[in-house]
Amino acid sequence: MDDFKPFIAKVATGASLSREEARDAFESMLSGEVTNAQAAAFLMALRVRGETTEEIAGAVTAMRARMLTVAAPADAIDIVGTGGDASGSYNVSTLASIIVAACGVPVAKHGNRAASSRSGAADVLTALGVKVGLEAAGTERCIAEAGVGFMFAPTHHASMRHVAPVRTELGTRTIFNLVGPLSNPAGVKQQLIGAFSETWLEPMVKVLQSLGSKTVWAVHGSDGLDEITTTGPTRVVALKDGRIESFNIAPEDVGIPRARPEDLRGGEPAQ
Repeated sequence: MDDFKPFIAKVATGASLSREEARDAFESMLSGEVTNAQAAAFLMALRVRGETTEEIAGAVTAMRARMLTVAAPADAIDIVGTGGDASGSYNVSTLASIIVAACGVPVAKHGNRAASSRSGAADVLTALGVKVGLEAAGTERCIAEAGVGFMFAPTHHASMRHVAPVRTELGTRTIFNLVGPLSNPAGVKQQLIGAFSETWLEPMVKVLQSLGSKTVWAVHGSDGLDEITTTGPTRVVALKDGRIESFNIAPEDVGIPRARPEDLRGGEPAQ
């Protein structure tokens, strides 16, 4: 596709794309108009130069425009991580989602199968007998009746099939690792998001703020987890009342004894 070449050329020179340019570039990729070679060149040029907040926001806008949406209560929350922390931990966010829902907070959880662990959200839920991959109406019913519903990423982001082969062949992180967790199909305004690197906490929060989120915690554990860890401090970048602030929290702040990294090791989903 000749129209896509200027995007590659601009990023390759070290220049940044505007939000609108990034949106157009990712719209082309998600519509299947771009060759695998072009997509790979573009994604790696972004990765090497470093993705900007505006580029991430543009990519998220393109992704959200093509997703299968779900209606959820205004106070619904999503608890999700980027994955990719290579920790081999058990799936914290899924367990947290169930507990939060049991406390009366509606959860519209967005997730996929395992990335760096042996049990992603979809793997754990499948082992528990939950049917993943429901259409919107089924998920909406789950949220209404059980307080929690799961939105399987491949079902709600079918356009990702156009870039999946490229991501697999590249075998390394791309901007899509950041874009996915920011593209909740229920459009929730309250999010707890774990990141594989502290570097991305503030950019992710700024993107969500610009797209209408109200309350956000982006977290990264001192042990490398894309979670709030119990082995030590966790770095938090938070959005509340239109303001962004950064701080650390520790398990002892809420009376939880520190754990050892091996205590968080995961096994197979059924475990």
